[in-house]
Amino acid sequence: MTSIAVIGPGAIGGTLAAWLAQSPAFNVSVCARTPIADLLVETPQGTIAATPKVLTEPSEARPVDWVIVATKTYSADATAPWLTALCGPDTRVAIVQNGVEHVRLFAHLVPEEQLIPVMINLPASRSAPGRIVQSRHGIIAVPTGPNSEAFVDLFAHTEIEAAVHADFLSQLWVKLTGNSAAIVPALTLRATGPVWSEDLADIIRAIVDECAAVGRAEGADVPQSVVEATIDNMRNMKEGALSGSIHADRLAGNPMEIDARNGVIVRLGKKHGIATPANRMLVTLLAASGTPWISEA
Repeated sequence: MTSIAVIGPGAIGGTLAAWLAQSPAFNVSVCARTPIADLLVETPQGTIAATPKVLTEPSEARPVDWVIVATKTYSADATAPWLTALCGPDTRVAIVQNGVEHVRLFAHLVPEEQLIPVMINLPASRSAPGRIVQSRHGIIAVPTGPNSEAFVDLFAHTEIEAAVHADFLSQLWVKLTGNSAAIVPALTLRATGPVWSEDLADIIRAIVDECAAVGRAEGADVPQSVVEATIDNMRNMKEGALSGSIHADRLAGNPMEIDARNGVIVRLGKKHGIATPANRMLVTLLAASGTPWISEA
């Protein structure tokens, strides 16, 4: 039986754990700060339930075949005790997080040859511990590598589409480009559609153009159609809608992944000599908003 431990059973981690637990071939456990009785996930295909083993202390853990890290990016170092307890020499660690720097954040914790960066597009929200709504079909992308096909195979029985991508870098930057504009409603606490104007459109375009330019300088293929689609999505954002996790975290008063989503655009833009004034300004303003912020730089 394949043993899998999921660190961080929030909206994403809880959904992945519940789907994986549907297979009798997997022994799934979740590593959480507080205990949960079970997992119930409302999916587009119906509600799925799971009762994985719940670990609340690293001392309870033993080495497993797979670790899936689904914490926020700023919590990378906080997973160190769990990774120490869960990882043996043959353990493979999948990093399921936002941003484009998965390996950089974990290379000092786990040997790089055991790490698999994962791009995920899985709209899900948690209403209570262990209670999650998955609103759309999920997509997972991983780079080519010796462990990637094995990771994809874990999801063969699920409704989450997992695939290996030769140009994984582009997968990451296309997603980041689509997410980059969410910093605006996170700052204003308003959906962008009802307050749309030419000036706001210029700001959104500047944010997204900067992200795409930096991604291209990093070697990613970010089509202009992705830029235009992102702007259209913001133009059509309805009143009361959330633009993503950074917006939801600001509303909840939680720390935000500012660095992973927009700060990285500024940092890598500087490396390539690309000016990123729009992202720099909004990162600075959001960091000064009074909401907790943790830098990963």
